[in-house]
Amino acid sequence: MPLALLLNTTIRRRSSHLVNSFPLRLHPLPTHHVSRMYMSSVSPTKPQESGREKRKKFIGLAKAVDRGQYHAYNPLSDGEFKARSGLPEKELFTVLGIESSCDDTGAYSLLMFARTQQKAAIVRSDGTILGESLASQHSIHQEWGGVVPSLAKSAHEDNIDNVIQDALDKAGMTIQDVDAIGVTVGPGLEICLRVGCEKAKQLALKYDKPFVGVHHLEAHILMARKPYDMCDNNDKTTSEISSAQSTAMDFPFLALLVSGGHCQLLKCLGIGKYSIIGGTLDDSLGEAFDKTARLLGLFVGGGGGPAMERLARDGDPKSIPLPIPLQKRKDCDFSYAGLKTAVRLASEKLVAERGVDSVEQLPEQDKANIAASFQHTAFRHLEIRLSRAMDIVEKEDGIRTLAVVGGVAANEELRTRLDLLCSSRDDPWMMCVPPPRLCTDQGAMSAWAAVERIFVGSSDYVEDQEVFARYPFADINDQSITQ
Repeated sequence: MPLALLLNTTIRRRSSHLVNSFPLRLHPLPTHHVSRMYMSSVSPTKPQESGREKRKKFIGLAKAVDRGQYHAYNPLSDGEFKARSGLPEKELFTVLGIESSCDDTGAYSLLMFARTQQKAAIVRSDGTILGESLASQHSIHQEWGGVVPSLAKSAHEDNIDNVIQDALDKAGMTIQDVDAIGVTVGPGLEICLRVGCEKAKQLALKYDKPFVGVHHLEAHILMARKPYDMCDNNDKTTSEISSAQSTAMDFPFLALLVSGGHCQLLKCLGIGKYSIIGGTLDDSLGEAFDKTARLLGLFVGGGGGPAMERLARDGDPKSIPLPIPLQKRKDCDFSYAGLKTAVRLASEKLVAERGVDSVEQLPEQDKANIAASFQHTAFRHLEIRLSRAMDIVEKEDGIRTLAVVGGVAANEELRTRLDLLCSSRDDPWMMCVPPPRLCTDQGAMSAWAAVERIFVGSSDYVEDQEVFARYPFADINDQSITQ
């Protein structure tokens, strides 16, 4: 209400007897007078930023980095780990791990049906996987051409009890026999995370079990530390034996995390202590694989990455020149959006040359050449950024150990190239990479991450645990972490 009108109304209400005797008429003040009167009595306030203005601040910066805009993961309190819900009493204990993040699909890429699964596993603290189970949602989402969050949530709710019981049955255990419970709480698709988290909380409270809220990316990283001589020997191939350890690798080390939702280089100093050296500015490597696979019309029910890898084996990686991203930017960040565009344009050029109507109608050899050229360029970009990060941590910290984790780490071509990169350095590096089936999302990663947290005396309050769609690692320079 304008100030002049407000004064007029107040005076008339409080002095009606005067108004009846002496008619009072207040004329509205000019707008600029009202503004001056108001501004002279009220201190100016800073206009709030719009969502668009806030996002502008982060253009050109790597994603998934703690810049204060999201709740950050920090399992330490005043520089110390605390067992808020207790710890197992046994030296050799077991953990039920539940993974329902849909992280690769929900947060970034709606193309990977196979990742929309609910997983549970029983893992012993020596690294032995006692029982695993998963419930795939591929048939539910296939007709929609991508993951439908509401359907994913309903399927999780319908399957979670059966998945947990199946894992227990395969381990020959009951829930009472389990010593602790770990569950992924972020990052990921929030409505699916909540299903797994609430079930884990319910079990932890009912059976009085120590509880650990697992960070999905930390779980991927820590899988490189799991003792793989405790896995079934059939999981190993000849190429993996040299990179899989019989004992856990020690901190510190450099981690390359490549998945459908994330692409990061991290200096890993300890549980909950990570410094991000580089990250993607736009798309992750896994997302670029997924979308290129769809461009080529490949069936991605088992994942766009595996489909591209199979097709690329029959192609010429140098047949289609593609630009390596960020050549002029001398840091450790990644970018794959431009490469996706370059692949699309090269494919459309071939469509015109071959006289066909779409990329899907190209001859199989052309598709194989596109896949091979894309994969070669994407990996070359990764090698350049990784080499720079290796130089940095080797010089500053004396680190010469690389962990390669995440779903894309299952790619055999990538494993071979990175192994060569490590072995050909002046001072050769050791590379640690999980077996392919344990690179992708599964319950064992949540269970093992909980084991690692318990090893350092860390567990979480059950009732207070929330889930987080975006969940960056806390800034390593925070005093509460580095103390």
